[in-house]
Amino acid sequence: MQQREEKQLEASVESLVSRVAHVKSALHSFIYKLENEYERLTWPSVLDNFALLSGQLNTINKLLKNEKTPSFRNQVIIPLLLSPDRDEDLAKLTEQRVPVFSHEIVPDYLRTKPDPEVEEQEKQLSAEAARIGPDVAQKQIQTLNKLCSNLLEKLNNPRDDRDAESAAIRQNKPSFNPADTNALVGAVAFGKGLSKCRPPGQVAAGHPGQGPMISGGPTLQQVTIGGGSSQQAGIGGPVAPQQQGQPGRRPGELGKMPSSIKTNIKSASSSMHPYPR
Repeated sequence: MQQREEKQLEASVESLVSRVAHVKSALHSFIYKLENEYERLTWPSVLDNFALLSGQLNTINKLLKNEKTPSFRNQVIIPLLLSPDRDEDLAKLTEQRVPVFSHEIVPDYLRTKPDPEVEEQEKQLSAEAARIGPDVAQKQIQTLNKLCSNLLEKLNNPRDDRDAESAAIRQNKPSFNPADTNALVGAVAFGKGLSKCRPPGQVAAGHPGQGPMISGGPTLQQVTIGGGSSQQAGIGGPVAPQQQGQPGRRPGELGKMPSSIKTNIKSASSSMHPYPR
């Protein structure tokens, strides 16, 4: 009789260890997906993993409640040997989680009741629940149900409604300053608000009456004819008047000058007259 019970207990433990190993493998796979494949993970896949875990846990509960399974509560585990040294066999069985079976870890691993702090908190919560009357409990239940209903309504709200609300908020919020826009248009179209100062020009010294000219590329500055007064001519400007004694030359016509007329072309920075009087 005793041998049969021992064999039955051993078979139940092996079956329970196998079921727990399946749960462990499913949890490991699900955690790996959450940590590494969260970008491709879909909600139906998450529900499938939860359904798998739930089914495996229900199978373990059915196994524990089976009539042929002995009651594990009646089994007492007593440590026969405690050692502070590392046990390789124990580490291999526990997948390196429990390398040492010492006085420090035995109370935690062989505990059949919760920690004293947790047990005390559980007693306080039970006492508070016993003091609450049925009416107060019913009001709290209704308040909690109302909060849950509002939360579910917000979660089930269609995405189109949320997008429409976001678009309305963006439309009502101004994205520009009208005063800055008007100032920019006035500056571009009419020059309002722009500075009127010009870059300082360079005055060509030499003869009085010459105005300032901006230094730049070469220009036709002076045309001196004989010993007469010099005339200033720029590109596209007036031409020196026709000299007396040259018949057939029409006013404004700049043709080939005779060899008796000497011409000097200088830049705008010239200040010396080539022919002193």
